[in-house]
Order: sequence, then structure tokens, then C-alpha cells
Amino acid sequence: MSSVNAHYDRVSMHGVRVELLEQQAAENGIPLRQLRLPEMPSMEDYNCEMYGIMEGFKKEGIDYSIFGDIFLEDLKIYREGQLAKVGMQGVFPIWKRDTAELVKEFIARGFKAVLVCVNEKQLDKSFAGRFIDESFLNDLPKNVDPCGENGEYHSFVFDGPIFKNPIPVKLGEVVYRKYDKGESENFDTGFYYQDLILM
Repeated sequence: MSSVNAHYDRVSMHGVRVELLEQQAAENGIPLRQLRLPEMPSMEDYNCEMYGIMEGFKKEGIDYSIFGDIFLEDLKIYREGQLAKVGMQGVFPIWKRDTAELVKEFIARGFKAVLVCVNEKQLDKSFAGRFIDESFLNDLPKNVDPCGENGEYHSFVFDGPIFKNPIPVKLGEVVYRKYDKGESENFDTGFYYQDLILM
């Protein structure tokens, strides 16, 4: 399941066009469910919509939800708490893995990904549109997690051993968006989004 901004028809936070998300699911042979959200949903909106989807999964006989979280304890606790409301359990297969080793394994196994969202507080605009490879890792500032686990960046995987075919994408424009902090002084307010276009 993926969260989608229904206003822009793009993956929430990543900014990837829904048609690319759908192509990715098709090439992996994984059924796709979309959690379609309004342009600026509240946490209450998100939790309500998520509860409905998870309740539906449970009724279908699905008891587990798999996440790619690595070390954000508060996020893991949040996910487990939300799942418990519908009697589901979270599975975290790469929990506490070394992120430097993990990203190197990702590259070595033949996966290919491009940065589609860059947090301006940790990386500059030049990283938007970079491919995750050895050159990218060498250029990362020391304070940035190699897997972007602290929200430094988000990426889109377009090829790898689990894909039937690579997804043919080209880089479009880079757009800067700044968000209102609202009640949170710690909210990261500026992001560079690299548009990806299906060829």
C-alpha cells in the first residue's frame, strides 16, 4: 500500500507520479492499494483513512504488515500501535541493520534508484535526480544517513532483480516546495522534488 496525494495524483512526500507507482507494482507483480489523501491531511485524517484500509486487510485474512523501517523507534512504536487497533502485527525485516552495509548490498544486488525528494536541511539541490550508486555514497555528507533513514531523501526504485522489466524514466524539472511549520518547530520545511517522467 502507498499513500497518495489525491490533489496532485502523486505519492505523498516522494512526489512520484501515480502512473510510475502503478508501473513499479506491475513490474514487481505486487498488487497495489492506494491510500488517497487530501492535499494537506491532518494526522487525524491520515489515521482514520489508514484504519479503514487496515480493517479491510484484516477482513481479507491479512494479519501482517511489512515495513522497511531501520532504526526510528518512535515510528516503529506508532506503526505497531495503529496495527494493534485492528489486530494486525508489524514485521520489520531490516530493523537495526547497518545502513551503510544495507545500501551497498542494495547496489551490489543490481537495484537502481533515483533521488526524487531532497530535504534542504541535509542535502543541497544538486542531489535531486542523483542515482544511488558508489559515486552518490562518496559524495554524501558525513551527517547524512546512507539510506536516508532520517528523512534526508526519498527515492524511486526503477530496476532490479525483482523487476520483470526496468521502468523507462527520464528526469523532468526540479521543483522546490516549502511547507508551513504549523505547530511543529522541528518540521523540515523545504524540499527539492525531482520530477520523473515515464518514457
